[in-house]
Amino acid sequence: MGKNKQNFIIEDLEITDAGAEGICVGKYEGKVVFVSNVVPGDIIDAEVYKKKHAYYMARPLQIKVYSPQRETPKCEHFGICGGCKWQNMQYCYQLQYKQKQVFDNFSRIGKFPFPDILPILPSDKIYAYRNKIEYTFSDKRWLSFEEMDHKEDFNPNGLGFHLPGMFDKVLDIHYCHLHETVENDIRNSLKAFAVKNNIPFYNARSHEGLLRNLIIRHSVCGDLMVIIVFAYKDKYLSMIMDFLKVKFPQITALMYAINDKLNDSLNDICVQTYHGKDHLTEQMEDLFFKVAPQAFYQTNAQQAIKLYQTARQLANIQPKHIVYDLYTGTGTIALFVAKQAQKVVAVEYVASAVENAKENARLNHIDNAYFYVGDMAKIFTDEFIRQNGQPDVIITDPPRNGMHPDVVAQILKIKPQRIVYVSCNPATQARDIALMTNIYQVKVTQPVDMFPQTHHVENVCLLELKES
Repeated sequence: MGKNKQNFIIEDLEITDAGAEGICVGKYEGKVVFVSNVVPGDIIDAEVYKKKHAYYMARPLQIKVYSPQRETPKCEHFGICGGCKWQNMQYCYQLQYKQKQVFDNFSRIGKFPFPDILPILPSDKIYAYRNKIEYTFSDKRWLSFEEMDHKEDFNPNGLGFHLPGMFDKVLDIHYCHLHETVENDIRNSLKAFAVKNNIPFYNARSHEGLLRNLIIRHSVCGDLMVIIVFAYKDKYLSMIMDFLKVKFPQITALMYAINDKLNDSLNDICVQTYHGKDHLTEQMEDLFFKVAPQAFYQTNAQQAIKLYQTARQLANIQPKHIVYDLYTGTGTIALFVAKQAQKVVAVEYVASAVENAKENARLNHIDNAYFYVGDMAKIFTDEFIRQNGQPDVIITDPPRNGMHPDVVAQILKIKPQRIVYVSCNPATQARDIALMTNIYQVKVTQPVDMFPQTHHVENVCLLELKES
C-alpha cells in the first residue's frame, strides 16, 4: 500500500496488550495505536496509516525488540491470511489474553458484579482441530509482489480464503494447519485437476465461472465429507466428482450443490449426494449424531465435549426439571442433558437442523426432547410457555450477535431459577446479561478455548435468580 502525506512513523512503540479482533495495542501521545502481526512485549517502529480522534491504525515497519511471548508461526501464509492471527504468540499467552477478553467485556460492557473468572479450559489440540473448513475458488487470486513482477509465470486461479476486506480476492492456500493432511491433499489435488483441465474458476465481480466453493468436513468417527459448490450444471461436474471419488476413496460423503445466487450461503440450497452417505456421524460421550451437510456442529469436536460438560454441570438439572434449550442447532446440547431432565424443549430457526435434531433423538432413543422450528423472538411466547411448561433451567447458545431483546424480555418474565448462557462472543453475552442482572446474579464464568491460534473465545456463564 502506498504512503500518503498523512502517514507518519512512530519510533520505539511498545506493544502493551492484545485487543479486539486479535489486533495488538500500544500508546502514543495519549492515543491508542492498533497494530496487526505483533505481540505484546514487542518494541517496534510503526507507520500510522489512519488517524482518528481517539486512536491510530498502524502497520509494523521494524521489530526492534522481540517479545518473550513470541512464537515462530507454523504457517507460511501467516500475516497475509486473515485467520490464525495469534500464531506468533505462545499458546499459554493466547489463553491469558482470551481470559482477559472475557474479564474486559464483563467489566466494561456489562458493568455488573461477577465472581472471579475460572481459569480458561485449554484445547488439547492447538493445530488440526477444525472439523470443517470452507474454501473459495477465484479466477483472480491475490498476488505477491514477486508474482506481479513475473506475470508470465503464474496462474491467476486460486483456491483458498478471502483476504480481509477483499470480497473478490482469495489467498491461494498451499497448506492449512487447522485441519489434517488428507484435507489439504484434497484441496490441492482438486485445484491442480481444475487448472489442468481448464475448468473455469468463479469471478465474484462478474459472477462468471463454474467452481465456487469447496467445503470439507470430518468427524471423530472417521467420516469425511466433501461438498463442491458449482455456479451451474455443466459437463465438468461429473468429471470433477469422479476424479475425487477415485483419488480419495476415504471420502464417505461426496456431495455437490448448484448455487446460482449472488451470495455463497447454502442454507436455502439443496445439497445433492453424488457418492456415499448424505451425512456425517459424530460421537459425544455415548451419544451419536447424524450431521447433515448444512447443519451446524461445533468445529472443534474434542473441545466441544468440555464445553457441553461444563454447561451440563452448571445447569445442575434434577429429574423433575423442565429444561429449555434456546438456539439448539442440531440439538447437541438438548440431547446431551436430556437424561438428567424430565423434559427438554428446544428451539432453532433452521428447519433442516431441527429435522437433524429429531432424527438424532430417535437414533439415541431419547423420547423426552421436543424440538421446534422458528424465529426465536417470535416463537418464544406466553402461549409457547403454556403449551410446553414453565422452565426450571434455560440453556441458551445464541449466534455471535447474541439474543434478541424480546427473548431476553421473555426470560425475565418467566424467571427460570437458573440460566446457563453459552456464548462465542463475550461482548454480546455481557450486553445481554447486563439486561438481566436486576433479578439474576452471575454465579460462575468459565471460558473455554475452542479456537487456538485465534483471538476467539467461548464463554459459559451461570446466572441464578436472586432471592426476593
